[in-house]
Amino acid sequence: MNNRGKILWVDDEIQHLKPHILFLKEKGYELFKANNGQDAIALAKSNIFDLVLLDQSMPGMDGLETLVELKKIRQNQIIIMITKTEDEWLMDEAINSQIEHFLIKPVNPSQIFMACKQILEKNKLQEQKAIKDYLSYFNDVDSKLRMDLSPEEWFHLYSDLIDWQIKFDKYKDIGLANVLFDQMQSCNKEFVSFFLSNYLEWINSDDRPLFSNDIIRNHLIPKFENNEKVCLLVVDCMRLDHFKSMIPLLDPFFEIDLKYVFSLIPSATQFSRNAIFCGMFPDEMVKMYSKQAKDMESEASSLNQHEKLFLFDQLKRLGYENKSIHYHKIWAVEEGKKIQNRISDYAQKDLLAIVVNFVDLLAHKSAQMDILKELVPDESGYRMAVRSWLEQSWLFDVLKYLGNMGWSVIMTSDHGSIRVQNSVMVAADRGASSGLRYKFGRNLNTNQKNALIIKDPNLYKLPSYGHQPSYLIAKYDNYFVYPNEASKYQSKFNNSFQHGGISMEEIIVPLAIMKGKKQ
Repeated sequence: MNNRGKILWVDDEIQHLKPHILFLKEKGYELFKANNGQDAIALAKSNIFDLVLLDQSMPGMDGLETLVELKKIRQNQIIIMITKTEDEWLMDEAINSQIEHFLIKPVNPSQIFMACKQILEKNKLQEQKAIKDYLSYFNDVDSKLRMDLSPEEWFHLYSDLIDWQIKFDKYKDIGLANVLFDQMQSCNKEFVSFFLSNYLEWINSDDRPLFSNDIIRNHLIPKFENNEKVCLLVVDCMRLDHFKSMIPLLDPFFEIDLKYVFSLIPSATQFSRNAIFCGMFPDEMVKMYSKQAKDMESEASSLNQHEKLFLFDQLKRLGYENKSIHYHKIWAVEEGKKIQNRISDYAQKDLLAIVVNFVDLLAHKSAQMDILKELVPDESGYRMAVRSWLEQSWLFDVLKYLGNMGWSVIMTSDHGSIRVQNSVMVAADRGASSGLRYKFGRNLNTNQKNALIIKDPNLYKLPSYGHQPSYLIAKYDNYFVYPNEASKYQSKFNNSFQHGGISMEEIIVPLAIMKGKKQ
């Protein structure tokens, strides 16, 4: 039988444990023995053990003392403590010293074997189950793609794919990540077709899936009607997988109802995020707000300067101008700290509206800085970076406070992003906008298999700029390059996270309705 692991058994009565040791050897484990702590430490210095079975009650150096010394030699040493006593203080000490398991004597050989198997082979067994389950799921997805899926079913399909991505973050060696990536691409092609075949009908109907401009009317206003205090938290560029990676951090403080919203197209801040705050489609927005129209046409350095005005105006139109509101946009840690330090004051308001730009900045900066490219090389790295940020951030403290106070939090985003890997050539006039995933201007053209080509912006409820206005919106993982600068753009932006186009990652946005678990 193959060697299943190298085990050190430390017990002052080791000679009485021969049946146990023979049983483990028969099961394929390699056993080393020590009858005191000093011998165990000497063996640990010259060997690397997968597991240590450690008796607590030994003359001289006891189990806890031996445990401390073993951890000094190898901090991640896996240890099972075996003892005759059930004293809780001993269990607490052992657990605090990071043992993996605790067994009470007498123990039989099967108990020892099961404990060793559980600890040493748990990941392998879980990996095997994950492989079996995913292969079954893979066939199920292929069947679903042949069906006429509803928006809700697309959300659940995408959500399930993300769950597999997150699971494969843990099991990196099972060799299915590339299969899942290919499946995501296949699903994306079908989703883009589904989305575009319905988009024009949806935006001209009240009977549609929820879009960015519907969030306040459909989800914030009902909270006001129930006299709840609400925090509207918009995390710019947060994808569904980002939020799902945050759920374990938020679960202790909130009851979470995870829904979805579709981003407007182009899936970019000036269209989709402004739509959240003004409650309008982009063409309606620029008609009402001339300064916003001017900013967008000139590609001003900031295209969301008027969100506070939009929010106040929308609430007034909906009959809630009497509500007390604090709006705060966070673009730097210092601004976040201001909210953290004054959260008890802001909690007196009816509505706390917060916009956080970190996730969007991380995406953009990772395309520009080599060190961030290494930290965020792919979707898995992006997820881990976002979760780590939340865990260490001022925002987590604010959310914990609001959760403990029983507040309702509507946590969402304006759009997601996708890792672009396929450059496509585009023709454009000199005055065309500069986006990688969408462009507006005159005489824009590219292959329609790679992009949505809009010659009549009014049909898509988009602003019209100048004579013969048009838009290009990239599909799938494409990004636009000009023929004379193709290699420059490819070297800089290939494999980077971008938004503005049409893909599941950009369009299907998390909408988390969270109710604080009041302490």
